[in-house]
Amino acid sequence: MKLRRIFSSPFTPLYDEAGLTQKLRRGLMFVILGNLGGNLFFNMTQGSALVGYAAQLGANDFVFGVLVAIPLFGTLAQLPAAMIVSKAGKRKIFMLTYGVVSRAMWILVGIVPYVVPLNPGWLKLWSVIFLVGISSIGGSFINICFTPWLADLVPLRIRGRWISCRDRIISIIGVCAGILMALVLDFLPGFTGYSIVFIFGGVVGVLDMLAFISVEDTPVISNASRRIGPVLKRVRHDKKFFSFMVFWTAWAFSTNFGGAFIGRYALGPLNLSFLEVTLAGQVAAALITVFVISKWGRVIDRYGSKPIMFISCMMTALMPTVMLFSRPDNVITFLIFNLVGAAFWSAANLACVNMQMSCSPDDQRPAYIAVFACVTSLFGSSLGVFLGGAFLEWLPGFMEWADVTIRGSRPDQYKVLFFVSVLMRITAVLVFVPKLINDNDATLKDLVSAFKERLTDYSPRRIYKWIRYRR
Repeated sequence: MKLRRIFSSPFTPLYDEAGLTQKLRRGLMFVILGNLGGNLFFNMTQGSALVGYAAQLGANDFVFGVLVAIPLFGTLAQLPAAMIVSKAGKRKIFMLTYGVVSRAMWILVGIVPYVVPLNPGWLKLWSVIFLVGISSIGGSFINICFTPWLADLVPLRIRGRWISCRDRIISIIGVCAGILMALVLDFLPGFTGYSIVFIFGGVVGVLDMLAFISVEDTPVISNASRRIGPVLKRVRHDKKFFSFMVFWTAWAFSTNFGGAFIGRYALGPLNLSFLEVTLAGQVAAALITVFVISKWGRVIDRYGSKPIMFISCMMTALMPTVMLFSRPDNVITFLIFNLVGAAFWSAANLACVNMQMSCSPDDQRPAYIAVFACVTSLFGSSLGVFLGGAFLEWLPGFMEWADVTIRGSRPDQYKVLFFVSVLMRITAVLVFVPKLINDNDATLKDLVSAFKERLTDYSPRRIYKWIRYRR
């Protein structure tokens, strides 16, 4: 019986609680397999490998910002994609078709150095940017199809715990893949390592899409609006959804303004290797996520997303201050930044996904999520990265013109960027989170009170009494 409990699925109690059918349980198993492939794909293509690849291609801070921001502009395709999916009434065929094309583009990204002419020098870099942009347009169908599909498959009362359990499993597998990727990039010089990583990432991404062949398609509600105008008007007057979208846009802008350049800072001025960045970044973040994500899921199911959003985003907002104390060839500050940051970023992302599904109406969920992705990506993430890169290019000249010095030397331009980002993050949380409408009757005060009660259980006096009783 003990062995059976050890090797049994951690999802079984949740499925039993929700009374899911065997067919639905089997479909969710393939969803998890697909999400595992998707996570490996993003780790391979969007992490430190892309940062190093851009540097190898000769991208400066501004062009790097463009490279990171261009894919986010592809989310504009989500609005027409949502209309197309709503008109067709089916999700699976669109997600599989466009998803496979989107992920396969990264195989071409990996072979660009070997098929694109050496001269002119900018041709390779802009070929990569073009392919990544095409990939992001195809990926628009993945987002507007998958999130509503998942909302239909997983009941609300177990959704927070299900997502947290899924993320915990994915994080464990991602650790091994991250270490392997770092070793490849460190020991294979030139473009060879990047090509292997991107080609492998593209293949895994294609397998991610193919896993959904075995998942039962759920029909799109037929009375959903198929025109963009009425959807935008409805979103604008939906106070619950609109206030959340405005907050996440401001949050995405403030975090990407500085956060998108932390990896570039670690591999550049901090002089860290790919292995150090992976171990202190992706691996450390994955391990801490494994330990805390299930707890965040239970708290969200009990107290709702708003209290968790406030606490997690406020703590995450303060974390870049750790990087102000970083020094070259010292990985400690980068490790602390990722350990503590991941503990709260996991909660913020979990609350974001939960609020997207709970705030959007069933009959118009694909269109709502498309509008959300377009607005937050265009005016939040992409604009933040773009202006962050422009700020980095402008700042040295400004400091030289204004003769700005600290203890006789010029301030580190990256640290100035991180400090400005912290101020922007705190402002976004304090201004917009109080306006959100919780998907639960609980409040932040209730959560704090429960936390205080829990702390009393571990007070020195109680621990002493427990030890005495045990004796």
